[in-house]
Amino acid sequence: MEKQIDAVSLSTKAGETMYEHHTNIRVRYAETDQMDVVYYGNYAQYFEVGRVEAMRAIGLPYKEIEKMGIHMPVVSMETKYIRPAHYDDLLTVKTTVPELPHEHQIKFITEVFNESGKLLTQGKIVLYFIDAATGKRAIIPESLKEKLAPFFSEQ
Repeated sequence: MEKQIDAVSLSTKAGETMYEHHTNIRVRYAETDQMDVVYYGNYAQYFEVGRVEAMRAIGLPYKEIEKMGIHMPVVSMETKYIRPAHYDDLLTVKTTVPELPHEHQIKFITEVFNESGKLLTQGKIVLYFIDAATGKRAIIPESLKEKLAPFFSEQ
């Protein structure tokens, strides 16, 4: 899966701030079905690439969070398929953290666009922070909250 980090930005939407990150993925032949369309199950992987690269871009890769004793399982995922992607398309995966997490979960909104800028797929993914030692919910690691906080400050 080809990927390239494009941008990290502070976005304003209806007076609110949020963390937004873009990464590119080139569709491989193996990710398509007989209709030359990206198989629907592959979007979960595209969403994951977006999340992982978004975290890496703020300086806190998943691996570092795991070293802190925190796991981040997906607890829910909603996907809306709007248009198909095809073999060799260069996709832009836009990953947004719409609100600063305060407790035991973090929400990611993901949008996948084709090279023409047309929206193909939307997703909403919720992950919990889990204490690796106890298997119980934990609050957001302070270092992650500190990395995300500047994107949610009043302008």
